[in-house]
Amino acid sequence: MSERQDTDGATPRTGRPPTGDPADGGARSADDGGHRSADDGGHRSADDGIARSVDDGGDRAVSGGPAYDGKDDDDRQDDEGRLRRQAALALAALAALILAVAAFATPWRAPAVTDPPDPARDFTAAQLARAQAFDAATSLPSYLSLALTVLVAALLVATPLGARATGWLRGPWWLRVILGVVVITAATLALRWPLGMWFESILREYGLSTQTWPSWTADRLKNAAVETFLLALTTTVLVALARRFRRWWIPAATGAFALTVAASFVYPVVVEPLFNDFTPMREGPLRTSLLEMAARDGVPVEDVLVADASRRTTALNAYVSGFGATRRVVVYDTLLRAPEPEVELVVAHELGHAGHDDVLHGTLLAGLGAALGAVLLFLIFDLVRRRAAVPSIADPRAAGALLGLMSVGTLLAGPVQNVVSRHVEARADLHALELTRDPATFVAMQKRLAISNISDLSPDAVEYVLYASHPSGPERIALARAWARLNGVPAP
Repeated sequence: MSERQDTDGATPRTGRPPTGDPADGGARSADDGGHRSADDGGHRSADDGIARSVDDGGDRAVSGGPAYDGKDDDDRQDDEGRLRRQAALALAALAALILAVAAFATPWRAPAVTDPPDPARDFTAAQLARAQAFDAATSLPSYLSLALTVLVAALLVATPLGARATGWLRGPWWLRVILGVVVITAATLALRWPLGMWFESILREYGLSTQTWPSWTADRLKNAAVETFLLALTTTVLVALARRFRRWWIPAATGAFALTVAASFVYPVVVEPLFNDFTPMREGPLRTSLLEMAARDGVPVEDVLVADASRRTTALNAYVSGFGATRRVVVYDTLLRAPEPEVELVVAHELGHAGHDDVLHGTLLAGLGAALGAVLLFLIFDLVRRRAAVPSIADPRAAGALLGLMSVGTLLAGPVQNVVSRHVEARADLHALELTRDPATFVAMQKRLAISNISDLSPDAVEYVLYASHPSGPERIALARAWARLNGVPAP
């Protein structure tokens, strides 16, 4: 399978870590860009001098604010035009900054690979057939999940469905926004549930899942709770800012950036423990070797943590998450069954992420992307609100349209994030090769990971664009052979 997301869209990140996976099984979610992955006010009274929409239940619209009192239509249009021009300039500046950070932080150049990837060279016919069968089995639920995501987003953005689903709610505006998010995310979760069960059944059939249905259900519900909290917080703050400021995109962009950075920082110590228990690697030759390798690499690592992933999966994995005081290198307990030299190579890959501050750079890109999204939202929401049947973004019924637009943004950002991620992962592979100078073990490790995780060894172009956050196993093996030739080391 080629980095295909789980059909429920809500797999705990600890089940498939967003970064640093030396295998190709670490799909990243678009709001978590800070984890090599992450994942993700002032009321006014009704009589504050703001013009009120007839059907807005007492909540003022973003237009008709205090600055427009006493102004004719021409003056009002001039003001709105000026605000939009300012937002467009900010959008262009943020886009330029994102390109600059991506250009600086992403290793776009890699060693030339003279021999094309050849799965048949390193994998048996039976292994290739098993990978193809697994890919075929998971393709339908995965694409149905993608289609459902697109359909729900389209209905929320282009029809009054979201407004109707939340229009019956009563209470203060902020409570209606929160309840609206809960209603819509709960309905979406219910629609996804059968697809999630289908996908989980396939994982069990192929021996990748070790979960019981109660534990699987608990994981989904916990993940849904975290997602709903972040969506409710984001949406409520957006509506609050729109009710208070004409240039609400300025504090919204600032807040989106700050929330992304904060979420990436606390994710390892707040969210990951909800899904896994982490213990320091026990004393022994392997731990000593790993810490010595980190010291030799100049990467400060106090400890390597082991996640109890075996209670959920048989897949092999490792990742790095957080930055600064919360940065940590984690290996699955399933990986410890591999030969120690292969485990060392996996950790060497993670040290490459840590040494190049990949999580921090990913977090900055994700934060800037979130800020750009907030400004873009200001510019396009007027085009959406008419179809969504909401008076303005300041109306609680706008929650559905906002969720739909966030979903669209996540889908569009995914392929771009994957391009950056694949280059970053290739650099971490090169780091592991430079640190260990052992391409033979690197190739053996990639083969073990691909076979154990039933990775897609020949992803088609569509799957590669949509889901592949890592190079394929054969691509990584070809890179190791190219590195060996360039460095005068016997090629495996």
